[in-house]
Amino acid sequence: MPTQINQIETDDRVYFRVEGDMYAEDALLLERLVRDTRSAGNDLVTIDLADLSFLDSESASILRRMESEGVVEIEGIEFFLQSAIDVAERAA
Repeated sequence: MPTQINQIETDDRVYFRVEGDMYAEDALLLERLVRDTRSAGNDLVTIDLADLSFLDSESASILRRMESEGVVEIEGIEFFLQSAIDVAERAA
């Protein structure tokens, strides 16, 4: 499924809701959108990954870097955590 990125603005925060499959090119586009939003004066930016169905390792690295730099907050990763736990349990 192609990646869809929707921007949702509230009174105090901008959300980028990501759906579909995310690859490095998509994560770089998302990073550019986030940085442009912050440059426009919106300091509170959140990426919502709740509807994401696939995330490759390069994309994960880009998202992790943005979060560790304090550029964004990331929500909705519970699905990926549960998937990792399921894989680990099957392998054990």
